[in-house]
Amino acid sequence: MCSICGIYAQGGVGIGGFATVREMSRAMAHRGPDGEGGFSGGNVGLHHNRLAVVDVTGGAQPMTVVREGKRYIIVYNGELYNTDELRASLEKEGVRCRTHSDTEALVYAYAVWGEDCLDRLNGIFAFSIYDDFNRCLFCARDRLGVKPFFYCETDGKFLFASEVKALLRSPSVKPALDAVGLWQLLYLAPVTLPGSGVFRDIRELLPGECCRVDADGVHRRKYWTLTVRPHTDSDDETVAHVRHLFVDAVRRQLVSDVPLCTFLSGGLDSSAVSAVAAEKYREEGRVLSTYSFEYEGNTYAPTLFQPNPDDAYARLMAEHLGTDHTVLTASSDETADALLPALLARDFPGQADIDSSLYYFCGRVRERHTVALSGECADEIFGGYPWFYRPEMLARDFFPWIHDPTARIGLFDPRVTRAEEGYAYLSEVYRNAVAATPLDGSESEEDRTARIATKLSVDYFMVNLLERKDRMSMAHGLEVRVPFSDHRILEYVYQVPWRIKFAGGVEKALLRNAMTGYLPPEILYRKKSPYPKTHNPAYENRVRGLLFERLRRKNSRLASLLRPGAVDALAAGDDITWLGQLMSRPQLYAWLYQFDCFLEKYEVTLAI
Repeated sequence: MCSICGIYAQGGVGIGGFATVREMSRAMAHRGPDGEGGFSGGNVGLHHNRLAVVDVTGGAQPMTVVREGKRYIIVYNGELYNTDELRASLEKEGVRCRTHSDTEALVYAYAVWGEDCLDRLNGIFAFSIYDDFNRCLFCARDRLGVKPFFYCETDGKFLFASEVKALLRSPSVKPALDAVGLWQLLYLAPVTLPGSGVFRDIRELLPGECCRVDADGVHRRKYWTLTVRPHTDSDDETVAHVRHLFVDAVRRQLVSDVPLCTFLSGGLDSSAVSAVAAEKYREEGRVLSTYSFEYEGNTYAPTLFQPNPDDAYARLMAEHLGTDHTVLTASSDETADALLPALLARDFPGQADIDSSLYYFCGRVRERHTVALSGECADEIFGGYPWFYRPEMLARDFFPWIHDPTARIGLFDPRVTRAEEGYAYLSEVYRNAVAATPLDGSESEEDRTARIATKLSVDYFMVNLLERKDRMSMAHGLEVRVPFSDHRILEYVYQVPWRIKFAGGVEKALLRNAMTGYLPPEILYRKKSPYPKTHNPAYENRVRGLLFERLRRKNSRLASLLRPGAVDALAAGDDITWLGQLMSRPQLYAWLYQFDCFLEKYEVTLAI
């Protein structure tokens, strides 16, 4: 993984100096500690920070290739998992690669097949290729949005980068929040609207989208989208095919020339990834390293949504697989101290201690490993959330994972937030998203519910989780791969009837059946337990103190935006749940603290 950025002058008059491109890249140096490089010529400037994972000596970027007298220059962030097949196809076209890097295979793929090369790629990627012959820039993002690609158009130039902070290094890009940006933060965050960079003039390529930039402008198009197809496989054939797709995805993603590990919580998803990885390592005479994460003093009464701690299950699974297992523990202070760097990594206030603890843990993992595999995306694809089987949750006029839309925005002065207008706007966004779900009209009510839930979860909730994992890991130069994000799995499972996915009334029954034989019964049938939050009272005391300390400051932007007495009432009232099942009052204290830091550190102006 790496960072990419660049400027393309659409008028062909030059980018106005390469210094801005270098400054943009410097803001993302954490994503690529192993090298950097740039290209400048005519009306384009490109820069790259490299995290070397495959072909450490031969994959430097920007990379230039020449085919049939035409020159192509690429900057690329990601990993292709079908590089060998791609290279074999290229060789039939007369291409002779000089390196073993996927970067070279990718740029030659474009040189040979043009934009159609995207249909041949299996992987996670965001890249930009300067086509010198046609004087244009071609950019693309992977199908499920695992890798980021932000851009803006200003002063006749197209600027792009892997992170928002890099775009803000340009003097022509201002950190302004319009009403829609503010509504996203106060109603939806950490989820954001597809294609939005939160700030007013910053956009993001959608998952499965590409664009061509030339003198006539920016031409975006979707090259991939979910479609409905007939499902003719029997129940047993379906289970076998899911097993094949998943095992193939994990094995493909184990390719690495640097140390690799897996995250192992002891839940179904991470255990499935670790089991397949450990099997491959045993075949090669190696021992897989695994990590689980805990909080200091994290005792709590079991609930429906967090039924039991991970620790015992992670240890059981590690022993079952024979892995080199490490338990990492974060204290309340370490979790709270990471709130600010987590904010700066994500570029907006996200998910409080769920972000900050992951930030801390990724830093610890990076001490020994450069690549990790993780279990994200399974819940969104296989139906692990309650809104998949509770249609009343989708019948609301707001996103089902937001229990109380007013919980945050209700703390703020309505004259600033225009809360009612924001609710109406986002409700319409939600209804339009539901209406855009690919359906063929023949679905049963339960299949219709499941398909709507899948599309919403993939487009909104899953992208948020992938964004969190990318920013918190890459802040430390740690590459995290997500095998469940292989588009072939989603394309197939989307067609499968709900009765197979939810067989016997068991959530994610299809995945559990596919993993039979890989996992012990205690893991295979363990009830879902999400990424943990801290329940330690010391954490709530610490983040409440951090928030109130900032509110007492004369220059607190947050204090000027809140309703009088709102936070005092929050402290004195009953606990609340404002996102999913994990975000309650301690996390709201932490989020508000991050929001005030965000306004200050990014010098945000409100353009509402």
